[in-house]
Amino acid sequence: MRRVALVTLVVDDYDEAIRFYTEALGFRLAEDAPRPDGSRWVVVEPGSGQGTGLLLARAKNEAQRGRVGDQTGGRVGFFLHTDDFARDHARMTAAGVTFLEEPRHEPYGSVAVFQDLYGNRWDLLQPAD
Repeated sequence: MRRVALVTLVVDDYDEAIRFYTEALGFRLAEDAPRPDGSRWVVVEPGSGQGTGLLLARAKNEAQRGRVGDQTGGRVGFFLHTDDFARDHARMTAAGVTFLEEPRHEPYGSVAVFQDLYGNRWDLLQPAD
């Protein structure tokens, strides 16, 4: 095995999810292709092009819709690493991202928990050197 290439994130709407991940978080749209069943294959990746991409999958039924925003049971489930915490925290705050706490400086790095468009919890993290 070499790496995890994609992680599926169930969303309500493709276009609003694309806007949030590209505009607020600085990801880039890597793929957006229609599929025969009417769905789309939508992949966003960190702006650096390094790291695991997100497959944005629109919920298809009630069970999936019930998981939108709570895919990890209320725990932080996603970790967005940065090389400049202050820059990215300020940019994301200006873009309307909701941070659930003030930035903390821990032995492992600078970190703050934020919510994505649907309420999934993420860490913005600049690892310690």
